[in-house]
Amino acid sequence: MTLLNYLDHRFLGGRNVSLIKLPFGAGQKKAGVEEAPEYIMNSGVDKDLKKLGYNVEVVDVPELKKAPAEEGPSSKQLYRPLYVSTACQRAKNVIAGELSKGSAVVNIGGDHSLGIATVSAVQEVHPTSCLLWIDAHADINTPDSSPSGNLHGCPVSLVLGYAKPVPPEFEWVKTCIDSGRVAYIGLRDVDPGERMLLRQHNIPFFTMHHVDKYGIGRVVEMAMAAINPDNLRPTHLSVDVDSVDPSIVPATGTRVKGGLTFREIMYICEAVAETRTLVALDVVEVNPLLSDKEGCESTISVARSVIRTSFGLQLV
Repeated sequence: MTLLNYLDHRFLGGRNVSLIKLPFGAGQKKAGVEEAPEYIMNSGVDKDLKKLGYNVEVVDVPELKKAPAEEGPSSKQLYRPLYVSTACQRAKNVIAGELSKGSAVVNIGGDHSLGIATVSAVQEVHPTSCLLWIDAHADINTPDSSPSGNLHGCPVSLVLGYAKPVPPEFEWVKTCIDSGRVAYIGLRDVDPGERMLLRQHNIPFFTMHHVDKYGIGRVVEMAMAAINPDNLRPTHLSVDVDSVDPSIVPATGTRVKGGLTFREIMYICEAVAETRTLVALDVVEVNPLLSDKEGCESTISVARSVIRTSFGLQLV
């Protein structure tokens, strides 16, 4: 295995990476996802990046586990909205602080409601950046359209400004990215309201049908051409592990059969690394309590591989 030469990164002057542990799971209802950052860190991702020549700082945000004593006015409609909002504000400030130092960040969740924080932070520091969302789900439900009320299905609608009216708990969230800088790969479980928004706003999306039809190489090429032509924008890669088939990643909360293979998710990471534009990576929705030991280890291994591959590890 060899290391991609990152000395000519387009937007970062050094080789500094902040691994940010975000132990938070209130964007959904299954206990355990808040424990994932510790499991993933214990797998050795910091050592992986150091071997690749990076200066690594580990940043813990334990206060994300502190829930408000009471909930907000939207709690009848949404699951724990004040808790999600408070945690995302805290996480956003930490992430933006690390990015402002000139570091790349790896945001280790936790559930995908943290996307509210990660996208807001990246856009604050790198306001021209694009967002590649790798997921079985579109996570673009509005609070009104969400069938479950789980906010891990709503982060993209909030940062795009589609959630109208905005729940009072989330009035701090700015519309910070436009639909021309967002693309999806891996979709295969999309709600009717999400489908309408994707088509109405012409958001580039590539389902597993497209992966089957064109192959992962062509799909990644089309997605990146749509949101980052000529690689002139920083890239934020947000990876939900449920994008990968549950036969490989069973330790996750919303499994959907027919997902990406190990090589397909690695190819996405390799292709993004080769652009030399990656400034932020999210790895979310690992839940160590939802599988046996073997399944948990397999899921964490994929998460670990996503991180090191996105930062330049190559096969030969």
